[in-house]
Amino acid sequence: MTDYDAVGMAEGFVECSSEEVQIAAWQHLIDTGLAYRLQGFFGRTAENLIQAGICHRKGVNDNETKSK
Repeated sequence: MTDYDAVGMAEGFVECSSEEVQIAAWQHLIDTGLAYRLQGFFGRTAENLIQAGICHRKGVNDNETKSK
């Protein structure tokens, strides 16, 4: 996924085929750090998704979380 596509899906000007794809776009923004370099909406939404357990911080995946 490109940065442009991820931003577009997050803002809604690029169509998502599913909720999973939209979540993947947000995860891409978190993993690349782009969510925290763009306008505040992106960082706030990224943090809300992390707190809700929908996304995770860079380097943390489901297997690591479950094994701890």
